[in-house]
Amino acid sequence: MSPHSISTSTGISQATLYGWREHGVSVNPRAVCPRCAPSPTLPEPQASYAYLLGLYLGDGCINRASTKEKNVWKLGIICADAWPGLRQECAEAMRDVRPQNKVRTRRLAGCSEVISCSRHWPCLFPQHGPGRKHLRKIELVQWQDIIVRRYPGEFARGLFHSDGWRGVNRVRRTLADGDHWYEYSRYQFSNKSADILRLCGEALDRLGVVWRFSRRDVISVARRGAVARLDEFVGPKY
Repeated sequence: MSPHSISTSTGISQATLYGWREHGVSVNPRAVCPRCAPSPTLPEPQASYAYLLGLYLGDGCINRASTKEKNVWKLGIICADAWPGLRQECAEAMRDVRPQNKVRTRRLAGCSEVISCSRHWPCLFPQHGPGRKHLRKIELVQWQDIIVRRYPGEFARGLFHSDGWRGVNRVRRTLADGDHWYEYSRYQFSNKSADILRLCGEALDRLGVVWRFSRRDVISVARRGAVARLDEFVGPKY
C-alpha cells in the first residue's frame, strides 16, 4: 500500500509514515504503562502508588479529557487550600507514578484540583467507573492488594489526607465539684462508601491501630497508643 492509502485508512499522517520508514518506529514513553505491557508489572514506586490510591479513593475522580478516539483521561484530586503541603504531596505522587505526564493545578473556590492527564489512569485505577463511588462496588484487584499489603501506612496516609482529620476532641464530664473538661487527640476518617471504609479498616488492622465506628460512615482512632502509632504514618495535615 502507498503512504497515501495507509494514511487514509488509519488516520496517521503521511509525514509520520515517511519518518517511520526512514528512521524506524520510536516508542513514546508516555504510552508506556506497567499494566498494559505484554508482561504486566506493578506500578513504581509502589509506596507513591499506595498513597495516590488512597487520595483517589477519597477525593479523586477520573474523567475523559479528550475525544474517544484519542482516549486521554484526566485524574483530578481535590485538595483544600488550607493544606498546601498535602497539595504538594499529591502532585509529587502523580509525578512519581506517571513521570512522563505533566501535573498542573486548577484553582477552585476554597480548594484546588491537582490534575494529570494520561491514557492509562483507568488501567492504574480500575475502580474508575460511572457514578459516585459510594453508589457502586469498590474493590481492589489482586495487584493493587499486593501493593496495599506492602505499604498499608502510605495507603492509610492517602485516605486520611483526603477524607480524614486529626485534631483534639474535648469532652465534658459533670462531677460532684462541677464540670470538668478533658482533651485528647484523635483521628477520624469519613466516607459514604462502605467498601472504602472497609479498606481503611483493613489498613489500620495491618498497622496494629485500634479503631471503631463512631458513626455509620466515620472511623475513629482515639486510644492514645493507637493515635501515636498512626502518627508514625499520617500525622496532621499541613
